[in-house]
Amino acid sequence: MTQIRQYGQPVPRRAGELGVHSLDRFNFSVPDLAQARKFYGSFGLDVREERGALHIHSHGHPHRWGSVVEGPRKKLQFISLGAFEEDLPRFRARLDQMRIARIDPPPGAESNGLWFRDPDGTPIEIRVAEKSSPNEKPSFEMLGVVAGMATAPSRSKAPVVQPQRLAHMLVFTRDIPTAIKFYSEVLGLRLSDRSGDMIAFMHAVHGSDHHVIAFVKSEGPGMHHLSWDVGSVNNIGIGAMLMADKGFTAGWGLGRHVLGSNYFHYVRDPWGSYAEYSADVDYIPVDHDWASKDHPPEDSFYVWGPTPPADFAFNHEVAV
Repeated sequence: MTQIRQYGQPVPRRAGELGVHSLDRFNFSVPDLAQARKFYGSFGLDVREERGALHIHSHGHPHRWGSVVEGPRKKLQFISLGAFEEDLPRFRARLDQMRIARIDPPPGAESNGLWFRDPDGTPIEIRVAEKSSPNEKPSFEMLGVVAGMATAPSRSKAPVVQPQRLAHMLVFTRDIPTAIKFYSEVLGLRLSDRSGDMIAFMHAVHGSDHHVIAFVKSEGPGMHHLSWDVGSVNNIGIGAMLMADKGFTAGWGLGRHVLGSNYFHYVRDPWGSYAEYSADVDYIPVDHDWASKDHPPEDSFYVWGPTPPADFAFNHEVAV
């Protein structure tokens, strides 16, 4: 059993399985950090500036979920996944056995990990990190109206929504089957569900949400959205309202997904990607074998909600 603890609590792991345990952090560039600070700060995240980069935290949580750096355009720079300390030598041996070329960390990246590229050329890191994926199904609040009293708060007293944690990220890929094979064989992730060769969802074997990372087909790599857990449908709605009040009106929601089951509202950022308010996603315990399925398109997107924007799955990172 690993000696790593998740912020003071014992961390379960699946015996005999070599696999990353968490989506540890993201990194992408944008042409205007001031816009990024406004967007993610308005979204309810704790945005900290340090040495010319914005580091994204959630309020009250010690983990740094990712960073935004300045660049000529919006571009996914790298993805880091967390592993148990005793597994790093085994991952090193796996990479050597599979003859996967090692690369240097990107400039400015603080790293103790193993760096290489995925089939789309995106730099990937496996690093020793505390497990940030939940060890059990996160709480979900669904309060009904109480007889004999007014239950909803007045709009002026609606709480400020602050996401609890990064739930997952959806990235673009040229080839879904190739992505599934690589992330399964190299990183030890498991397929949760897919819809043909258009979209796929993968979870971590040591207990995680239905997906820590997902892939959607495109002409090249890129980041589609970051999903943030807010714990209730009410918080999703309030978050969407607060973002609209601050000028971020474009997006999609409120709705409920089929694959993953979560309630959602997506807010479009200034570069054409999205931040998702999410709640009540399916959870896969450490000792559970999830039966992955290939779902038809009409049964793989959303159960209910408004019609998504026509360009919802457009990859702006390959459009320049």
